[in-house]
Amino acid sequence: MSLHAPVVLDIAGTTLNDDDRRRIRHPLAGGLILFARNWADRRQLVELTAEIKSLREDLLICVDHEGGRVQRFRSDGFTHLPPMRAFGELWMQDAMRATAAATAAGYVLASELRACGVDFSFTPVLDLDHGPSQVIGDRAFHRDARVAALLAKSLMHGLLQAGMASCGKHFPGHGFVKADSHLALPVDRRSLKAILADDAQPYDWLAGSLNAVMPAHVVYPKVDALPAGFSRRWLQEILRERLGFDGAVFSDDLSMEGAKGVGSTLDAALLALGAGCDLVLLCNQSTVDGGAPVDALLEGLDRAAAAGLWTPSADSERRRQALLPQQLPLGWDDLMHAPAYRRALEQLP
Repeated sequence: MSLHAPVVLDIAGTTLNDDDRRRIRHPLAGGLILFARNWADRRQLVELTAEIKSLREDLLICVDHEGGRVQRFRSDGFTHLPPMRAFGELWMQDAMRATAAATAAGYVLASELRACGVDFSFTPVLDLDHGPSQVIGDRAFHRDARVAALLAKSLMHGLLQAGMASCGKHFPGHGFVKADSHLALPVDRRSLKAILADDAQPYDWLAGSLNAVMPAHVVYPKVDALPAGFSRRWLQEILRERLGFDGAVFSDDLSMEGAKGVGSTLDAALLALGAGCDLVLLCNQSTVDGGAPVDALLEGLDRAAAAGLWTPSADSERRRQALLPQQLPLGWDDLMHAPAYRRALEQLP
């Protein structure tokens, strides 16, 4: 086993090819993120995840599966989960029912994924709904940090009941800026004091219960010239030291426009790891030139470690391993008849 396996990569299709198998076995590969293009039906997904685990039992199989418009698997029995804003709207009518519904959503989300061999989803979104952000929008629970934090904690409780870890995103907050960091580099010109008193508050309140955090590809120039995911100030001084967070930190996707200002993909990965990320995501690159960008990153990190430009971290590897499920999941057929699952479905808004 690698001392530190920081790269979360992807695959092109619904089955593994020889290049995928080689990359999955690479000692620096720590995770694999699935997309809608990797999905045909449940049987195919179960076979795919089983083969991945047969190659690397400790590989973390991940997906962006939040509900609403960000849900990769939507057919063949998967529940269509509402966007997180639906829970915030329910809160305004009945706060206790909203927290129960959020827990139910977390349980349904995690138990369905785990029944198909998926370990981990990048959820909950902790961004606040300031209004102008198109990329966040109804993915956010609420404008009020207190409501967002309580509903997120309820959702995390549901994830935990199904044996899945949580990932708060996008630290310290992506909801205030209009630009989409997939397409541009957003800039949030507020002071550190203003951000900590509002958007970053859920991370303070949930620091002891979140298992992972994903920082935003957003620049907060009054705090640091670098986007949060490449900033020691944000990740070490603020997230780790001031807020006391000790879980895993994932970079957001290094192929996004918001990450390109710092140099090549390898430069971005080294900067993110140096700033305090434990894992780096490289998405949608297995479909480019047969996955050449993925190979370039794995080989580049190998060379960087040999040259002393990057030091693999045993602490980071411990945090990565802690995200792997600790309990066996219910199979799909058993899940469909489980009273807790059936009750959770009834509680969804």
